[in-house]
This record gives sequence, structure tokens and C-alpha cells, in this order.
Amino acid sequence: MEETPTPIRVLLADDQALLRSAFRVLVDSEPDMHVVGEASDGAQAYALARDHRADVVLMDIRMPGTDGLAGTRMITADPALAAVRVVMLTTFEVDEYVVQALRAGASGFLGKGAEPEELLNAIRVAAAGEALLSPAATKGLIATFLAQGAHTDAPAPGSAHAERLAALTGREREVLVLVAAGLPNDGIAARLEVSPLTVKTHVNRAMAKLGARDRAQLVVIAYESGLVRPRAD
Repeated sequence: MEETPTPIRVLLADDQALLRSAFRVLVDSEPDMHVVGEASDGAQAYALARDHRADVVLMDIRMPGTDGLAGTRMITADPALAAVRVVMLTTFEVDEYVVQALRAGASGFLGKGAEPEELLNAIRVAAAGEALLSPAATKGLIATFLAQGAHTDAPAPGSAHAERLAALTGREREVLVLVAAGLPNDGIAARLEVSPLTVKTHVNRAMAKLGARDRAQLVVIAYESGLVRPRAD
């Protein structure tokens, strides 16, 4: 008899109790996931993530007190929470803070107006760590803000990220470029005529060498290092 997979442990962080309740009903209705806690700000989300060892945190980006950006930094800076994935929830599709959150280690973002199935799929994708959430939109956000020089604290090409790229093999750099283009493993495998398992190995090695938590950070690094340039269009 096959063992039943452990349900995905989801933590909800939003200052609106009504919205948290709606998300809880939705998440708990699925057999492969359940809500382990609710937080009203980023600091509480961090504490509960430690207490309950959440797999995925749905984090509102704007909350009074400790906001979602600060909460994300607290989670991603804690080695004990290295396996936790943060999905940022935002009211606006294009939000400067989303890019900061991705730099801080968030796995992706989702608009609050997303359909229920989109939200559930985002949780599963983040928990699996296999694909970037909303790849085209995320790539567009990064490209837009890097092109505009929206962040004075962003590393410039030739900085630590660029130096670490030197540790990548030619194939790993090639895979990184395709990850930054938003392609999933299957798409990269088809493009390079290799197996998805081989692609996964290259992606994991690139993440280890670049100190990236997941594919979202790989995209950020690819842009910040200058390996991939934002398109003018």
C-alpha cells in the first residue's frame, strides 16, 4: 500500500481576518494541503513559520507593523527555515515591493484577485520548488525595475553575483538563461534536447553555486549579474 503524501503545511499572513478566513476555507478543502496557522503581520508569520514548520507562507506584501517584505527577509535569513517557500500576495500586478521580495528570497507572487485554482496551484508549485510562479509576469517585473534603476541597493553587473557566475559550467549558464526566460524544466529539456532530470540537476547545481533558494532567485541573479538583459519592449 502506498503511503499518503504529507499534506502541504500552509501559513496565512494577512492583516484582514476575513480574507484569511476565506483562504483557510479554500486551502482546507483540498486533501493535499492544510492551514497550520494565521498571522496578521510579518513578525508573527516568521514566529509561526518556526513553530509550525510551514512549507508555504502566503504573505500579504502590505501589512501594518511588520510588513510582508520584512517578514519575508526574516524567514529567508533563518537557516532553520531554508525549506520554507514564501508566496507574496499583492493587490497590484506590478509592484516595486514584489521585486524586493523576490530579491529577499520569496518564491514568487500572486495577485489577490487570482482565481481559487490559481492560488491552490501556486501553493503546490511553490511547495514543489520546481517552477517559478507566473514566470512571464515575474520576469517582466524584474526587467522593468532593473531597467529603471528602481533600487539603489541592487548589485551592479560585475558584483558578487557576476563573480559567482564564473563558477558555472557553460551548460549551467545556458540553463540559467532559459530559467530566466520563464521556461519550466520540460521546456528547457526540449530546447536543449536533454532529459528533464538532467535539467533539474543543472538547475540545482546552479542554485547551490549561486546561493539561490529557488528558481525565482535564479531569475533575479540572471538579471542583476548582467547575464540576461531587460528587453526594451
